[in-house]
Amino acid sequence: MNIDKKGADIVDNANLILVTSALPREGKTFSAINLAMSIAMERDRTVLLVDGDVAKPTAAKRLGIKHEAGLLDLVDGSSTKMSDVLVRTELPNLRILPAGRPHDRATELLASEQMAQFMSEFSTRYPDRVVIFDSPPLLLASETAVLSSCVGQIVMVVAAEQTSRHTANEALALLDREMIIGLLLNKYRPSLGNRSGSGYGYGYGYGYGYGHEQSPEPDSAPIAQQYPTA
Repeated sequence: MNIDKKGADIVDNANLILVTSALPREGKTFSAINLAMSIAMERDRTVLLVDGDVAKPTAAKRLGIKHEAGLLDLVDGSSTKMSDVLVRTELPNLRILPAGRPHDRATELLASEQMAQFMSEFSTRYPDRVVIFDSPPLLLASETAVLSSCVGQIVMVVAAEQTSRHTANEALALLDREMIIGLLLNKYRPSLGNRSGSGYGYGYGYGYGYGHEQSPEPDSAPIAQQYPTA
């Protein structure tokens, strides 16, 4: 990932990273949490993990965080201070922004101009901060495509032996292909990778940006190996 805006792949809002998937239960929340934790362990980085899957928020819950107010409260004006809704963690450089209280206009709020302004603030407020959004699945929530236009980098998680090529391509078609888009193969097992008819050969596993590909990493591999952070 080119967070430092060095080299050929330079994009605006490079410190805003959207983690999504085509469908539920493909491992996007697991991947978002592990990516956030791995970057937060770098001394020169602070990380904000945003629980943006407001219809089925799970990131904060998986981290044992019980906090009512969050993202939706900021966007609809119920909470006016970012400090009121941010949650500290045991990692000094990691903060969590929960999804917030249920709202009957949640999808509209995520696609609103107010949300776009918050995304801009997230990107520029702290130069050393990386913001990771756990977003709704692309094929189930139209607002994910809207959010993707505000970030600099996108990671789409696909599940081995679960996500078909057709489904993955259908989801990718909703994104701007001019953006840096990474594919992370989750639930991968080497013993399954070469199985005939699986739809995923060894070369499909993990591609990053502009068509570059690498061999897939095993699911048990440290997340820092799967995601270069500089």
